[in-house]
Amino acid sequence: MIRGIRGAITIEHNTEEDIQSATERVAKAVIAENNINPDSVTSVFISVTDDVNAGFPAKVIRQFEGWKYVPVMCMKEISVPGSLPKCIRVMFHVNTEAAQDEIKHIYLDGAIVLRPDLHNS
Repeated sequence: MIRGIRGAITIEHNTEEDIQSATERVAKAVIAENNINPDSVTSVFISVTDDVNAGFPAKVIRQFEGWKYVPVMCMKEISVPGSLPKCIRVMFHVNTEAAQDEIKHIYLDGAIVLRPDLHNS
């Protein structure tokens, strides 16, 4: 079965370094907490808010050992007035036998406000 595993993080500055560092942090946390093997991943979608445009977050995941052939795509998050700024969201589509309530979604830094109900799960 394919399950979506979410993650999100905010950056302080719209720089390539901050984008790469934050993407690496949230992606590695999602991977580690859910014991994800790249061969079980169908694809990874990454969205960014309008104020995050100094680099490609997908580039980071493609550089992980064993992730070269995993389809990874970046896109813009819809721009809703008052929404969380400087946010990078990831969605891993993973083949897993885990139940929905066994999935560990990861929200870091300012992105914790997006799903406080899942923060400690």
